[in-house]
Amino acid sequence: MLLVLILVAVIWAIGWLMNAPVRLRLGMIGILWIGLILEHLALPDGHPLRLATGGDAKVWLVLGGAALTVLAYRLGLSRLRARAAVPVAVEPAGPFRPAELERYARHITLREIGGMGQRQLKQARVLVIGAGGLGSPALLYLAAAGVGTITVIDDDTVEASNLQRQIIHPDASLGQPKAESAAAAMSALNPFVTVRPVIARLTAENAADLFREQDLILDGSDNFDTRYLANEVAAKQGIPLLAAAITQWEGQISLYDPARGAPCYACIFPERPAPGTVPTCAEAGVAAPLPGVLGSLMALEAVKTFTGAGDTLRGRLMIFDGLHGENRIIRIARRKDCPVCGHVHAPASAGGWTVPSPSP
Repeated sequence: MLLVLILVAVIWAIGWLMNAPVRLRLGMIGILWIGLILEHLALPDGHPLRLATGGDAKVWLVLGGAALTVLAYRLGLSRLRARAAVPVAVEPAGPFRPAELERYARHITLREIGGMGQRQLKQARVLVIGAGGLGSPALLYLAAAGVGTITVIDDDTVEASNLQRQIIHPDASLGQPKAESAAAAMSALNPFVTVRPVIARLTAENAADLFREQDLILDGSDNFDTRYLANEVAAKQGIPLLAAAITQWEGQISLYDPARGAPCYACIFPERPAPGTVPTCAEAGVAAPLPGVLGSLMALEAVKTFTGAGDTLRGRLMIFDGLHGENRIIRIARRKDCPVCGHVHAPASAGGWTVPSPSP
């Protein structure tokens, strides 16, 4: 028997020196094993060759069976390891990738938003006018919330005096167009949203085309010309307009939506203030966190508008007094003689977007 084991070792060593494949070496040993079995079956008991090779075929049958069991186990284990090493492509659940589901988990957990509401946010298209004090927090939270397509229009560049309150712009963005700086910040915050910067001022020439692609307009502009223009075009196209304004310590916000029964901006403010009666932030100053409060409210109202959660500020004007910590809400109504929306009788799906039903 010792002679056979030595022969097996010699076969394995020669194969190793010649870099023969393991399967070939095992095959040679297998042929030797079969020869031993046949030898014991063919030769009579007591034959010297049988005695020199173990004396009985049962010994080699047991050893062969044990070797085959070990080889089968190792082969199966190798295949399992190879299968586990192959990356398995995970299909996204519905419109969301796995990374998005984890990102928006806190929204999906909310009863008023859930998976359906998050899908509505992903499908939403929003235009934000101005990437300044109000636009900065609104844009960041819209991107963080997963609003699918966000367009920001602004023709200004980032200045040092902006950085006190316009939190979307870092110091490194000084001198850059605000729209591009804001777009970079939103893309860095959430790569799953589409951001479209427009370096231009909103004008009568470009407003209609820009608005036509949107489901909701957020007006964070700092001048009355832009506010009245945005209101006129939004009312004409039946698109809801979320507008806010700030000065010093105070701000106001409302959802103007005549296509769905609410007043437009001109219903509440039919005439522009006389020159000099409403100082700008540059003239009167503004508390740094104030635009953060109103801009965040704009983003919150946008989320509610798309998901149907709670009660929006449609038909209500919120006035925030940061200096005295007071908050007031005033009911507002349409004016039949309003030159902007007095003729508007659009259905609830005007502007290519249907108002979702409130969540239970």
